[in-house]
Amino acid sequence: MSYGKMNTPIDIVQTVIQKDSEGFATQTDTVLASVRAYREERHGSERWANQSVFQNASALFRFRRIPSLIVTTKMTIVCMGERFRILSAEDVRGRKMYSEVLTEKLEPSVR
Repeated sequence: MSYGKMNTPIDIVQTVIQKDSEGFATQTDTVLASVRAYREERHGSERWANQSVFQNASALFRFRRIPSLIVTTKMTIVCMGERFRILSAEDVRGRKMYSEVLTEKLEPSVR
């Protein structure tokens, strides 16, 4: 993976629910990291066909591993105004250099 392909800015965020003094809960996003990543949308390639376990995955992100951060499925990726729920996060080839994250695009509900 080269730096030239990692040109999409993303934020790795965690949603925190806080209660105010009157007991009302509000959701706030805490940005854990802002990095550049390689983004690949789902398409009909053989690579995506082999990942049948994650049928609802819609995008794949690869970025340099952040030593102080363990990416989990409880986090969300924000990319160009779109939100993606993390389905799977793993180390690429076990070298602790890059992280590969499979995500599902979150669609806002319309009322």
